[in-house]
Amino acid sequence: MELKVETHNGTLITKAEGRIDGTNAGEFEGAMQAAMSESKDSVVLDCEDLSYISSAGLRAVLRIAKDLQKRAVKFALCSLSGPIREVFQISGFDKIITIHASRTAALAD
Repeated sequence: MELKVETHNGTLITKAEGRIDGTNAGEFEGAMQAAMSESKDSVVLDCEDLSYISSAGLRAVLRIAKDLQKRAVKFALCSLSGPIREVFQISGFDKIITIHASRTAALAD
């Protein structure tokens, strides 16, 4: 798992690559929290290059979403592949976290 971070017009964009599973979900969450420490407006997690997410990864994403919600910071996911989107739909997380088809759509929201 690798996490790339950039900013676009005040929006923090994090891009997860590889797998988020039980072996690295804590590392992923810690990297996200560190990146988000300075975020004021909104955070987008770009999942275009995410190949797998386990239940441990889903829990980490949910904790991140709840933390941002407490701070009144908008949070969205974008560019989920079919299998990753299906995991979010089956788990019901797509009802809790905003999901956009593309980074462009997420940044426009």
